[in-house]
Amino acid sequence: MFFPEYRPRRLRRNETLRSLVRETELSLNHLVYPLFVVEGQHVKEEVSSMPGVFRFSVDLLKEEIKEIKDLGLPAVILFGIPAKKDEIGSEAYAKKGVVQKAISAIKKVAPELLVITDVCLCEYTSHGHCGIIKNGEVDNDLTLEQLARVAVSHARAGADMVAPSDMMDGRVARIREALDEAGFSHIPIMSYAVKYCSSFYGPFREAAESAPQFGDRRSYQMDPANVREALREAALDVEEGADILMVKPAMPYLDVIARLREEFNHPIAAYQVSGEYAMIKAAGKMGWLDEERAMMESLLSIRRAGADIILTYFAKEVAKKIAK
Repeated sequence: MFFPEYRPRRLRRNETLRSLVRETELSLNHLVYPLFVVEGQHVKEEVSSMPGVFRFSVDLLKEEIKEIKDLGLPAVILFGIPAKKDEIGSEAYAKKGVVQKAISAIKKVAPELLVITDVCLCEYTSHGHCGIIKNGEVDNDLTLEQLARVAVSHARAGADMVAPSDMMDGRVARIREALDEAGFSHIPIMSYAVKYCSSFYGPFREAAESAPQFGDRRSYQMDPANVREALREAALDVEEGADILMVKPAMPYLDVIARLREEFNHPIAAYQVSGEYAMIKAAGKMGWLDEERAMMESLLSIRRAGADIILTYFAKEVAKKIAK
């Protein structure tokens, strides 16, 4: 096809034509809204580096969940910040832990809302790492047992899905085994299959109080330079029983999302992380870009790359835009 016989602009003349041939759609059904839950009473704290994102105590979740429900969002993912931390992150699987209480509170307000729980130890350990420390390093196999306990405790509390984000080897298999043994074979696992050791997590670590107290997470999270390794990680999780594969972060790794989409038939999720959100918010505040258009363009790009599900702090804003 050559000009002048073929003129691509013919199909761009007006919004009706553009909508008719649009290849990628973004709807609320694709979105998951992250929530931070803290211990205490009457707590609603804005995260300074994430305007519009708050940390809630369980007693104040009711109004937030009502808004999420009324906006038509289908799912939330919970991150808990406990009142006390220890070396092994024991509050992560406490029967009356902050996430466990939050699940119950949410289900009373919106039983149909899908509640996903992040399964990791970093918010709960005194050292801030995602596993058990032994001889100065994160011990992979000891950590697996703790993660399994956390996943089962979330399922018992009423979670609809668990999402291990720790990046320990073999954790999907161990969690699947533990869930099945406890009578939760129906609970799906959304694995953070491809989680890079990224600088874009900074604002989240403020919100979740989960920064490591020594060293970093490069010994278990992935090297940003690698994509073939991402395919190996995803393949392992599929073999171990993952139901959904996640890539995190999203926009800096659109090529990785696309590669996973090509290689696997499983649903693909992508996490538009705190740093991605904060950059758009900051640039919008300064007037350097149109915040709303940048928000929508960024999410469409993640969908276009192949993500079926997007975890994003923009979910409520997208819902309000669509409702206009």
